Amino acid sequence: MRELSLHILDIAENGVTAGADCIQILVEEVHRDDHLKIVIQDNGSGLPPEKRDKLTDPFVTTRTTRRVGLGLPLLAAAAQRCNGDFKVTSEAHKGTRVVATFQFNHIDRAPLGDIASTITTLIMGNSDIDFVYTHTIDQREFNLDTREIKAQMEDLSLSDPLVIHQLTKTIRTSLHRLESDNGELESKEANNGKADN
Repeated sequence: MRELSLHILDIAENGVTAGADCIQILVEEVHRDDHLKIVIQDNGSGLPPEKRDKLTDPFVTTRTTRRVGLGLPLLAAAAQRCNGDFKVTSEAHKGTRVVATFQFNHIDRAPLGDIASTITTLIMGNSDIDFVYTHTIDQREFNLDTREIKAQMEDLSLSDPLVIHQLTKTIRTSLHRLESDNGELESKEANNGKADN
């Protein structure tokens, strides 16, 4: 896959298939440490024991809609190719947690991609499932929790195109602000360092 957001979409859909009613997605960027972490956690049925030992085998899948399960193996390969790591923990009837780490500035790291569209696609297609999306850039954080949004909406549905459009716009604007604020902070710190010298 060319973008990491597509990996997130694929792994989150695994949680939907596993019967989860809440899926948590974390994207953590730590520029000073040259580090990117992606965590997707669900409270679904978990992976059967016979599948846990073969998670990175592309020819093993728990799905009945296709024969080949490429999601986890491709994400594992993408992380390991970028001096990162990949780990899956799963417990029957409690859910699955996927953690992928990357060297942020590695030449082979795929771009994050359109994370706003990924999150809102998941929400629109699964309005009965709760999604908690957290994105941090260094020490700044954006959080979106569909449980809070549902509590504030009266007659609108999370599958309503107008709601989805607004959510997409909100995510994009918020992430842009996180990146801009981070750039300003780095510039101030660099200037302070020059002043100290």
